[in-house]
Amino acid sequence: MKPFLKWAGGKRWLTQQQPKIIPPHKGLYIEPFLGGGAMFFHFKPSSAILCDSNAQLIECYQAIKDDWDTVFQLLKQHHRKHSNDYYYRIRSTFPRNLQAKAAKFIYLNRTCWNGLYRVNKMGQFNVPIGTKSSVVFKDDDFEKVSKLLKGADLRVADFEEVISLSTEGDLIYIDPPYTVRHNNNSFIKYNEVLFSWLDQERLAKTLVGASERGTLIIGSNAYQDSVKALYKDSFTLSRLSRQSVISGKRKGRSVVDELLFSNLSYRAAL
Repeated sequence: MKPFLKWAGGKRWLTQQQPKIIPPHKGLYIEPFLGGGAMFFHFKPSSAILCDSNAQLIECYQAIKDDWDTVFQLLKQHHRKHSNDYYYRIRSTFPRNLQAKAAKFIYLNRTCWNGLYRVNKMGQFNVPIGTKSSVVFKDDDFEKVSKLLKGADLRVADFEEVISLSTEGDLIYIDPPYTVRHNNNSFIKYNEVLFSWLDQERLAKTLVGASERGTLIIGSNAYQDSVKALYKDSFTLSRLSRQSVISGKRKGRSVVDELLFSNLSYRAAL
């Protein structure tokens, strides 16, 4: 299964590069930064805790879990009516119904510039229209998505709260938001808004605690010296390369490195 949302920092490339990255385990699958859910949809766990701080994102998943068909019918309406004027009109609306909210969320995600999610200081989505006009895809299978989500506990919460629930035998896949000037060890200025350095330190400390409880952990992060220093004593580190595609300009798209860390070898040795 592939994600139905395009999400900055999504890990579909990682599932293709390392399709067996998630090993068999006996407990829950826990993902504290869900985003587009590439790893969840690739692995298809029977029981999971899925979390994100983006309430609109989690509402979208919940709506599909509860009533996928209504979401899909509304999405088809957006597909038929899509135009430049229609996009901006829908962008300015605030539906109250959960399924209508989800259909709007997916519609904007598929037709906005580069699938970017960004809000202004008022919390209003403000990404301009993009070049894509397809709203409904041939391979959409929201019924299958809904069935998979039936085994998931969806939450809007801080990552520390969710990680603290993990116990021995559970598996956490962790992919926090991070933005750096790729390959030169420099976090860009607005990264503090997305995920501060204090958050990075708090995350590492929380994951070390989970590892000590017997939780299996696989994570990705910026391949940056200070980030590597947070994990080098408790996790196995490796470097992965990928193609950057988020830039709107061709020259901004290049091969970049990311950090992969895990405690699987540590746990196996115990």
